[in-house]
Amino acid sequence: MKTDLILASASPRRRELLGALGISFEVATVEMPELDATTSPHLSPVELACENAQRKARAVAQTGRGAGRWVLGADTVVALDGRLFGKPASLDEARAFLQALSGHTHEVITGCALIAPDGAEEIFHGVTQVTFRALTPEVIDRYLTEVKVLDKAGAYALQERGEWIIERVEGSSTNVVGLPTEQLERILKKHGLLHSL
Repeated sequence: MKTDLILASASPRRRELLGALGISFEVATVEMPELDATTSPHLSPVELACENAQRKARAVAQTGRGAGRWVLGADTVVALDGRLFGKPASLDEARAFLQALSGHTHEVITGCALIAPDGAEEIFHGVTQVTFRALTPEVIDRYLTEVKVLDKAGAYALQERGEWIIERVEGSSTNVVGLPTEQLERILKKHGLLHSL
């Protein structure tokens, strides 16, 4: 059965978060390079996350599957003092990311783009402050052994052994996982895609 909404993301975490809202949806993605600090140094972390989300949603909306349906794209970035931490290319880079974030408070930004069947777009984002514990090399090595981090911005996941490395979260925890569900729920209701119980 064809649903009204397509999630333009292969992330299993985003699928779980969207499913928890009680909305039916399908997943469809288009392979495309993501913008990052190297390719787009002029963009702020918020602009970068929203631009990537918009690009993902537009790519799916322009396919046959997207015709006449709502499409939701999302992208998460981690930022500390103007430096962006995307998905690490290797375990060595993941280790360097965790060392850099150790003992500091960074921002996790998830940009979202919701495209209507008529092509109208609603762009929004969530920002959460995450404070890391001071991490020893042993804790970092143990974390990298236990958690698959190469598909995660900042080389970590709140929901996977997060208590080992995270001291405090200020703001939406679901935003850190991959979708600011509090905002998303309001927007989906506004457009009649999600109904209040």
